Amino acid sequence: MTPANTGTPNTSGTLGASDGWIPVALGTDLPEGSLLAVTAADGTDVCLMRSSGEVYALHDCCTHEQYPLSAGEVEPDGTIVCVWHGARFDLRTGAPRSGPAVEPVATYAVAIDGDRILLGPRHQ
Repeated sequence: MTPANTGTPNTSGTLGASDGWIPVALGTDLPEGSLLAVTAADGTDVCLMRSSGEVYALHDCCTHEQYPLSAGEVEPDGTIVCVWHGARFDLRTGAPRSGPAVEPVATYAVAIDGDRILLGPRHQ
């Protein structure tokens, strides 16, 4: 099992619900350049995205006007664009890259286990 956006193998053997990891999708549900709305264990809406072969997870809510980022677009420069007002966020860090948003979007740990995409703890 490998954390998807770090390339570092999981050395503990397994990741499970007791560790805060839950399966949220299959790899085939998330083709390159796509977005997928899923739900975290605590009920929070999360947006999964695949860019350059890596899977990322952000809170599915633009910090500018609370519009779902899963309705947006993944750009080749490693950002997601909120389609409502054009705010851009870094896929890796959740940091705003262009306004009108000025606050970052929370990120989540992601791991790949076979063909399953696992969602882990919230980073920020």
